[in-house]
Amino acid sequence: MAKVLMKGNEALAEAAIQAGCRHYFGYPITPQNEVTAYMAKRMPEVGGVFLQAESEVSAINMVYGAGGAGARVMTSTSSPGLSLMQEGISYLAGAQVPCVIVNIMRGGPGLGNIQGAQGDYFQSTKGGGHGDYKLIVLAPSTIQEMADLVQEAFDIADEYRNPVVILGDGMLGQMMEPVDFDNIQKKTRNIPEKTWATTGRGNREHRNIINSLYIDPPVLEKYNYELFEKYAKAEKNEVRYEMINCEDADIILVAYGTIARVAKNVMNIARREGYKVGLIRPISLWPFPKEPFEKTVDTAKAYLTVEMSMGQMVEDVKLAVQFKKPVYFYGRPGGMIPEPAVMLEQIKKIAGGVK
Repeated sequence: MAKVLMKGNEALAEAAIQAGCRHYFGYPITPQNEVTAYMAKRMPEVGGVFLQAESEVSAINMVYGAGGAGARVMTSTSSPGLSLMQEGISYLAGAQVPCVIVNIMRGGPGLGNIQGAQGDYFQSTKGGGHGDYKLIVLAPSTIQEMADLVQEAFDIADEYRNPVVILGDGMLGQMMEPVDFDNIQKKTRNIPEKTWATTGRGNREHRNIINSLYIDPPVLEKYNYELFEKYAKAEKNEVRYEMINCEDADIILVAYGTIARVAKNVMNIARREGYKVGLIRPISLWPFPKEPFEKTVDTAKAYLTVEMSMGQMVEDVKLAVQFKKPVYFYGRPGGMIPEPAVMLEQIKKIAGGVK
């Protein structure tokens, strides 16, 4: 297959199908409606199941059912819709049911607007539902990477028996870029057979039960410890990031998703003007990549975190830097995009020692 010009929403949907997803449950909400529309058309063509649920609450519980039966299953939504899914997501994590959840973020809080934003970072990385649990969160910055990470997300979900979130935004969902599906890495992991799935007893002596209810506190405590052993493994093995021009950088920009593309251009402009600027782009937002900061904290003079929010990732950046170097922030909320000219001015102020 040659490269195909596709919207981000459509590319991630096709990538999910090529990754073996045959069950999709969702509810329409902009700016990710193209995912639902694409799945409504394509799922019958590949022998899959598409169902438009009556709400996001219903959709996430349908995901629980299909995932618990061992199927590769996905849902997608946008910010307020993900809020409605939080109870179900906690159940999925608690019952160790693998699935992929796509959030194409919009401006907020509340209903907000349909512009691209990054105000859901806390909700996804800190566990937006109840109880102690973690979601593995991946943040693409191009349409090709969105397709690549969808394949990865299904594999990670199956390996760890855990929900995986693809965190995009309205711009990434709506923009169009060429996508090469042939070069997407497929089945590179040694994923164990789903012997835990509720597919009927068969020849087993016991029934498989998908559950997150443990009435006895010591039993629940032991189960929580087992979950966090799994999360510790993910923290060790599933960190992803990109570093550009950080070897000699005095100032390092930190940005993820769509805004990382803007930051990269600003870095290049600053370099041409004589400022030694680098870029760290977290790709896994949880586990958050601490390594690039450990590698640069002794040589960099300062970090500038840029977000389409009021500064949610900046807290993780400060923790990763361990307060050894100053961490500055520039962001715009509500669907507004940080301006390259202002970003460059921020760099010059930091370089000149002006806060």
